[in-house]
Amino acid sequence: MNAPLLAVNHLRVAYGASQVLFDVDLQVRAGEVIGLLGRNGMGKTTLIRSIIGLKDTQSGTVAFDGQPVQGSRPDAIARLGVALVPEGRQVFPNLSVDEHLSAFANQRHARGTPWTPEAVYALFPRLAERKSNMGNQLSGGEQQMLAIGRALVTNPKLLIFDEATEGLAPLIREEIWRCIEQLRQAGQTLIVVDKYVSRLVRIADRHIILEKGKVAWQGSSSALAADQALWHRYLGV
Repeated sequence: MNAPLLAVNHLRVAYGASQVLFDVDLQVRAGEVIGLLGRNGMGKTTLIRSIIGLKDTQSGTVAFDGQPVQGSRPDAIARLGVALVPEGRQVFPNLSVDEHLSAFANQRHARGTPWTPEAVYALFPRLAERKSNMGNQLSGGEQQMLAIGRALVTNPKLLIFDEATEGLAPLIREEIWRCIEQLRQAGQTLIVVDKYVSRLVRIADRHIILEKGKVAWQGSSSALAADQALWHRYLGV
């Protein structure tokens, strides 16, 4: 098989004296959709922050597209083709929708039909209607769409969703799931952190469950869907 696009091996991470990740392994191949699961506080966001260079690691390795990236600056990792839709959206309050998308647009890693601001407006027509609105003038759902669009226009090789449906109204949540499914069908490599396991098992190829900073379980969507005991043991479902 081809080498993984992302390879995390024996990763250990701490905040001061508090150990958070213990020898975590994660491999993601191009075109795969991976569900990263676990209760709150189990290390999911720390793992993501370590992958994108926002958290220093103690030991272990992180490689992206064949290049070691642990210790690299977040902007350098982003330029390699990693994009994040962060928890909490983190849009800029004093930039318009159009300015967000124009500022981040880059086709360095584009393949096929590239993601442009116009393509994002086609994906999320609501943003097209508000393209002159500032970030702080958008609803929570619109900000989430903008955070996704901002990541897409970088044309990433790997796109990470960190709790992208958290706190959204059901109709908006369905729109985000529709977007993720469309990206999967287009062959976009994805890591998705989300608590709605019943939706994620319909989309993801494989899942990794973290429990107290360790990989407690990993396997296919069919295996996870068939074992409801795993949901109750590790996910509180």
